[in-house]
Amino acid sequence: MSSDWLARFAIGAYLTVLTLICIYGAHRYFLVLLYYRVRGRVPQPRARFDDPPPVTVQLPMYNEQFVARRIIERTCQIDYPRERLQIQVLDDSTDDTREIAQETVARMRAQGHNIVYVHRDNRTGYKAGALEHGTQTATGDFIAIFDADFLPPLSILRDTIDHFTDPRVGMVQSRWEHLNRDLSLLTQAQAILLDGHFVIEHTARNRSGRFMSFNGTAGIWRKSAITDAGGWQHDTLTEDLDLSYRAQLRGWKFVFLPNLTSPAELPPEMSAFKAQQHRWTKGGAQTCLKLLPRVLRSDADWWVKLEAFFHLTSGAVYVLVVILSVLVGPALLAKLTLKQPQSPWVLWFELVLFVIGFGSTIAFYIVSQQQLRRGWWYGLRHVPTLMAVGIGIAFNNAVAALDGFFGKTGEFVRTPKFGDTVQTTHDWRRRLGGFQLKKNWQMWVELGMAVYLTACAASLLFFDRWFERVSMALPFLAIFIVGYFYVAFQTFYTRWLSRRRSSDPQPA
Repeated sequence: MSSDWLARFAIGAYLTVLTLICIYGAHRYFLVLLYYRVRGRVPQPRARFDDPPPVTVQLPMYNEQFVARRIIERTCQIDYPRERLQIQVLDDSTDDTREIAQETVARMRAQGHNIVYVHRDNRTGYKAGALEHGTQTATGDFIAIFDADFLPPLSILRDTIDHFTDPRVGMVQSRWEHLNRDLSLLTQAQAILLDGHFVIEHTARNRSGRFMSFNGTAGIWRKSAITDAGGWQHDTLTEDLDLSYRAQLRGWKFVFLPNLTSPAELPPEMSAFKAQQHRWTKGGAQTCLKLLPRVLRSDADWWVKLEAFFHLTSGAVYVLVVILSVLVGPALLAKLTLKQPQSPWVLWFELVLFVIGFGSTIAFYIVSQQQLRRGWWYGLRHVPTLMAVGIGIAFNNAVAALDGFFGKTGEFVRTPKFGDTVQTTHDWRRRLGGFQLKKNWQMWVELGMAVYLTACAASLLFFDRWFERVSMALPFLAIFIVGYFYVAFQTFYTRWLSRRRSSDPQPA
């Protein structure tokens, strides 16, 4: 009796957690349907400026020796009247980037560009601090921001500035594209994940009147909107998300232009990807803690508040995925030890959860690739990789989410950039030794999770009719195992390679 009760408890806990995850999965279905409903509402400028207004372009950077020269030179080529364009290189670097940036700025200034080099002796506030410091001396009425690894399209200011003829528009965001999309399975997975975020989420939220976020780069702000919202603040690690919500709560309108793309570099190796994901997830949790109560108390419509709730609490899904990782093995074993067979409604309920959980991911990313003219098959064939990476990274992001909800602000850890010479995996491997990787104890837990789930899967073989009774969950379990093994192996490999390359001479 007691063993039967424990088995039912394990199954019940597993189904409860899976249900909570599937609520967020159902939300993805909703975003896809909302996207189809509003995709035709293409934003158009209210009017045209008779004279181009003054614009400041800010280039925040920190130890970007491989990409600093490229972004400065590229920005100076932007098609906009020179007398109306100010460029600020906001450099907090402590390495050779300082000399590279100073030399490039001096050369561009000699060619007649209005460009200034701004260096801080400390990183107070990290990127948010650098942006706030630069904004104090920005001469433009509008501020465009580009991270160092981006290649802004030369027409970006002319393609966006007229949207600000509407005095309510506070920010215009372009879509990210990816310079190294096809470098590896990891970069392909990241590209599709970001495509879904921009194409489906941003379009659906923005064109339906819900809150969306500035993505920290490749966008243009009205300077007065930044000031009115309280300026750049550094009490979270996602200063972009924080300012976005504060500005929209003040009534500012955002515009997203999916057909205007700004290409950039994706992290080509696992440690950099995990560091980026950790910062985004922790910062999202911090912003949730800071602003969700304010959103819920605001005068915004209920459907705006509901979308903000799902958006700002999305980091909690990673915690649920880790809990599910622990529960899935015992739950499957419990099904095989039950003396009384499960009720048919429980089996149907589980089937519905699988359809929602798996189906929402498939629909979300297939639709995004269809809309980008890559076809449904391109999205479908990458779904197993997407799910494996998403599950494998779950522990890293769960730690980040909990740290964001309950910990301190923490350090803004930059994502390493490897530069435009990186066309193969060999290229970034050669440059990896130039970056110091922090200790990563999570990789041992990820490896442990993979071994634990493998042991759970192997133990199923000792039961009669095991395949018949748990076959529906086997693909799910397999993706968990592959995901944790893949992320753990890639992390170990990157760290080994970094130690090996750290003593090699670095390329210029």
